[in-house]
Amino acid sequence: MKILFIHGLASSGAYKMASTLRILFKEAEVIAPDVPIEPHEALSLLQGICKDEQPDLIVGHSLGGYWAQKLRGYRKVLVNPELHVSRFLRPRIGMMDYLSPRLDGATSFEITEQHCNDYEEIERTELDGLTQEEISLTTGVFADKDELVDSSAEFERFYPGRGRHYPGGHFPNFNQVKEFIYPVLAQELEQS
Repeated sequence: MKILFIHGLASSGAYKMASTLRILFKEAEVIAPDVPIEPHEALSLLQGICKDEQPDLIVGHSLGGYWAQKLRGYRKVLVNPELHVSRFLRPRIGMMDYLSPRLDGATSFEITEQHCNDYEEIERTELDGLTQEEISLTTGVFADKDELVDSSAEFERFYPGRGRHYPGGHFPNFNQVKEFIYPVLAQELEQS
């Protein structure tokens, strides 16, 4: 069994949620790449991983949820997804520090106006071609006290009845993942 975990902004494959998934799904291989900030590079990397690895489940957190929903044809769970990355990034143009270590050793990155424009371009077609089958493959899990993003209402418009909620904030801790998110992931894996 393979799970592809896609981290959020300013993070890496070493993000604590990837480690938590490895603990909770001992029998699974958890693939957790460092995703570049440049959107076309990110999408190409993730599509290549899906083609090569054929994951049974994709789990995307925050910006990773944005990417997960773009990977059509795979069962996926979006945890606190940011569906409008360009809007989120524009006020943050400039240098940012990574919050978890990356394989290339980078400790910071730059958000540029071009990144924002490229994300905005991708967002224009983000939900095009959403079939009933794709809707049935996609589940959203949303914190009830998300301090960074809240796309639950928009998600519900496009994926009716596919959203779940848990008590907590944008960055779920180990116990929140174990108690509220793990059961959703386990149920999705059973259906794969």
